[in-house]
Amino acid sequence: VQLQAFGGGTAQVGGSLNLSCTASGKIWDMNVLGWYRQAPGIQRELVAVFSRGGSTRYGPSVEGRFTITRNNAANTVYLEMNSLKLEDTAVYYCAADSLKAFGAATLTTIPNRPRYWGQGTKVTVSS
Repeated sequence: VQLQAFGGGTAQVGGSLNLSCTASGKIWDMNVLGWYRQAPGIQRELVAVFSRGGSTRYGPSVEGRFTITRNNAANTVYLEMNSLKLEDTAVYYCAADSLKAFGAATLTTIPNRPRYWGQGTKVTVSS
């Protein structure tokens, strides 16, 4: 299983950045695909995930500003990050797991650490 992330970088407060993540390998085992992030000294948190069936779940701190989309045929998710804030600065990790790990189709459960974890990509928001 491989999760390959692209994007990230530096933006100013109020700006935008995009991330993408492509999954390969045991695709059938990665129904839910998305992003988590971790900032220094802060607990890892959900950013956004997208199930193969079309359900999405956003972390409360990014809802309304970030948008996750998914191309099932390409096994890729995209994260559009708008209205960036200083507190969005973190290492963003692509992650994936089964629908069961996320509590079924409505994504009612957020696992602390999904089974599959990609390399991190740094996002820095500056004033």
